[in-house]
Amino acid sequence: MTAMNFTVRPGFRLASRPSHRRATTFGTRWLARLVAAALLGLSAAARAAELKAVKIGSRIDVTVGTDFFTSYRFSADEKYPFFFPVNGPSGAAVTSMRNGKSPHHSSIFFGCDKVNGGNYWQEGNERGQILSAGAVIVRAAGPQIVITDVCHWRRPGAEPPIRDTRKIAISAPTAAFRLIDFEITLEPLIPVTIEKTNHSLFSVRLDPDLTPASGGTMINAAGASGEKSTFGVPSPWMAGYGKRGAGEIEGLAVLQHPANRWGASAWFTRDYGFMSPTPMYWPPDGVAIKLAKGETVTLRYRVVVFSGDPVKTDFSRHYSDYVASANP
Repeated sequence: MTAMNFTVRPGFRLASRPSHRRATTFGTRWLARLVAAALLGLSAAARAAELKAVKIGSRIDVTVGTDFFTSYRFSADEKYPFFFPVNGPSGAAVTSMRNGKSPHHSSIFFGCDKVNGGNYWQEGNERGQILSAGAVIVRAAGPQIVITDVCHWRRPGAEPPIRDTRKIAISAPTAAFRLIDFEITLEPLIPVTIEKTNHSLFSVRLDPDLTPASGGTMINAAGASGEKSTFGVPSPWMAGYGKRGAGEIEGLAVLQHPANRWGASAWFTRDYGFMSPTPMYWPPDGVAIKLAKGETVTLRYRVVVFSGDPVKTDFSRHYSDYVASANP
């Protein structure tokens, strides 16, 4: 809706007969009230779209308007920091975590196995742990909130291999979309060797109701769908979605920035709802990926949480917008 400006010059009078003055005055007052109501409505809508972040102990809760959206969790008892729950616009969760078969899947998370012999992915903190130094809210309210974190990769009896720095920006451009932008910079503290592993880097575990195994859809940028057609295939993005009980479609998409070290990585996908762009499972030499001490690797991802018709959502357009807005 476009706001209209009305300017009345001092001393201005309508050129009308005296018999019409009362009607004209009434019309002017009615129009003024209508414009005021419209502006008040726009103001209320703007307030409803405001995001807020509140730190409570070892988590940061994020709300969109009056609706709870997600929590960033960084307890020292956890394997790594992660987001959970992550709610769609309907209020229902679009991710899940720690089911019986995959207790190491924690909603939206970042980790890696086989890093200098340590496991910074699966359960068992003694095998390796990514410890937050304490997440900080840089911007607590407004159309976008920003969180930063510094994480240390540690395991008993071994030199810490990596320190990572995270910047996370969260926004809700419309009622149907919520965005989480990740910028994660890895800094090897010693020479690092990551052996071939399917357990690596940025990952998402969908809510069971949204998965192909339950009648949902998992699709990549080429239109291929399901684990059989998307596993091991490079793609700039991957989306998963399904119907809620009332028939409404909700889901999320993961976009990987083309400037990432390994570009549009091949995806490790599972029909039970796992999606991860996983360069460590397809190393160029088929054996391992090595990082030198002191070099930095910056990786960027966007998570799009959405509701509505996936065709109209147009993930390719979202990807183009993301690349334009996050160009390093």
